[in-house]
Amino acid sequence: MSNTISYPLLRDGDPQAAVIENPESCSPFILLADHAGQRIPTQLGDLGLPAGEIDRHIGWDIGSLATAQLLSQYLDATLIHQRYSRLVIDCNRTPGIASSIPEISEHTRIVRNIGVTVEEAQARRIEVFQPYHDLITQTLDRRRDSGQPSVIISMHSFTPSFKNSDRPWQIGTLFNRNPDFALQLVALLQQDSSLHVGINEPYAMTDATDFTLPFHAEQRQLPYVGIEIRQDLITEHDGQKAWARRLAQLLPQVLANIGYSK
Repeated sequence: MSNTISYPLLRDGDPQAAVIENPESCSPFILLADHAGQRIPTQLGDLGLPAGEIDRHIGWDIGSLATAQLLSQYLDATLIHQRYSRLVIDCNRTPGIASSIPEISEHTRIVRNIGVTVEEAQARRIEVFQPYHDLITQTLDRRRDSGQPSVIISMHSFTPSFKNSDRPWQIGTLFNRNPDFALQLVALLQQDSSLHVGINEPYAMTDATDFTLPFHAEQRQLPYVGIEIRQDLITEHDGQKAWARRLAQLLPQVLANIGYSK
């Protein structure tokens, strides 16, 4: 497969990378979905993937967008999400690191990502990664300038098992600096004895592995939490609705508990 592309990377028929829903919301919550989409720019074909691989977790966070959209409706909150697959460029990774444009994901080789030129990597960053993060920055700046508080909720999903190890958590909470909001959410979730709540599980949030929350939330010292919901629980609409309703009930309680009004 040729790695030659012409520029710009996105051509007629390729949708814009970033989407904002309910931009004029007065809610303090702003929802983000880094891995919501699974589109591939037309010029990149199928990235050399075997059939069906783009539909797996390696291609996107299954169920995360639908759940985030329902949560946006229930909270009347702004939602910003990304249309392109994390295999094109991962919008939750610092550009330039190996996992930004992965050559392998789990056990699958991403053939079209092997030997990507500096120029093409730059095009993916400028046309896919940057519009998403610019839209978040512009939205947060506008809210700040108008005196509207912002609490960032980053929505993801995770697989029920990974490399033959079962994951017992139904929901995980991710945070690093400024953990107050996340820990308050953990405390409320744990009131339901049927839930096994992950605390920085199934992933731990670090500057080396994450970009969105460190850059947009921690640098601005905004309350935030990364939410990971197990995919088998939100594959279908009923599960998406149930989890969105649960979070729509709990998140305002957390906000009240921490007394945030900045």
